[in-house]
Amino acid sequence: MDGSTATVEVHGECAPGFEPVRDAFEANFRDRGELGAAFTATRHGEVVVDLWGGWTGPDRARPWQPDTLANVWSTTKGMTAICAHKLADAGELDVDAPVAKYWPEFAAAGKSAIPVRWLLSHRSGVPGIGLERPVRVEELYDWDLMTSLLAAQEPFYEPGSAGGYHALAYGWLVGEVIRRVAGQGVREFFAEQVAGPLGADFSIGLDDSADLDRCATLVDPVLTEEMANALATAFANAGPAAMAALANPRVQGHDANEPAWRHAVMPALNGHGTARAIATIYGALADGSLLSPSALARARESQGKEIDAVLGLPNEWGLGFYLGSDARGFGPNPAAFGHDGLGGSTGGADPENGISFGYTLNRLGPLIRDDPRKMALVQALYKSLPNT
Repeated sequence: MDGSTATVEVHGECAPGFEPVRDAFEANFRDRGELGAAFTATRHGEVVVDLWGGWTGPDRARPWQPDTLANVWSTTKGMTAICAHKLADAGELDVDAPVAKYWPEFAAAGKSAIPVRWLLSHRSGVPGIGLERPVRVEELYDWDLMTSLLAAQEPFYEPGSAGGYHALAYGWLVGEVIRRVAGQGVREFFAEQVAGPLGADFSIGLDDSADLDRCATLVDPVLTEEMANALATAFANAGPAAMAALANPRVQGHDANEPAWRHAVMPALNGHGTARAIATIYGALADGSLLSPSALARARESQGKEIDAVLGLPNEWGLGFYLGSDARGFGPNPAAFGHDGLGGSTGGADPENGISFGYTLNRLGPLIRDDPRKMALVQALYKSLPNT
């Protein structure tokens, strides 16, 4: 670790009692390779932690600011799920109805009975596009192409029989249902129904070119030789479902630095936002101002614990959110929920404790979820609460 990572100046504030979070945030720079990052947490609607520090890129030319935007990868999936739950809350979308009710083309290849619920919980059997139709990264930017390919795709296994992480496909599958029901794209719906009313600086793909200047540059993870060998072995042994989900195409961290990527609408992959925005949105879930109590209960209703058919990891999904489960990825409350993004970012909520948090960064770690930096921050946050 070079000396500059050990002397990063951390900006922002912590409420009295929440000093352990600042300590953990500083330790991420000192001990865990952080380059630039921000972390915000709220309790009962009040901001209790709001920290930022480091640099927006590896050249260390621009300090990270409170309004620095980061591509947060799959943290975006939680935002897309919120849109679906807003429609369900309004009585416009039935999560137990067949997807084909709203998107008739999806009925192709034996998919007529798949309910919306299975899209939200990664159980549709269609985690990606089969390798017989290779997909280039640039094709991900074409909404009509991606939704038509997924509509035509035959399931890789019996729908509903197992969860298999819809790593890229989730955004177009859920997003097209949102588009058909709402009559507008998911970016516009999210802006009008979620981010706008909350004043949250988060968008699903950048709509304004001026925002490019606020974006952090993502840095690919550095893998140890052991990690690289394990990853190569995993891909060599991966079945068709995992290859479709993770390798067609195989996206990398630096892909997200391209302007075309930033401007596309990929609701599983390219949400851009601040830590404050993520914490604000999850805070609105925690305090009941974004969804009704029944809608929130539905969103975080366990779909069962299992080993994911794509990732091979133990999972417990709600409808569009990871649940805290045994891993306690969102704190000690097993009913806490949220979504991590590739490399470390996260957003989460714990309504029982009135907690929400958001974390953005640019030096990606190698994990899909529960990055050590994120876990250190979440654990410090709960350590700061009275009687926890």
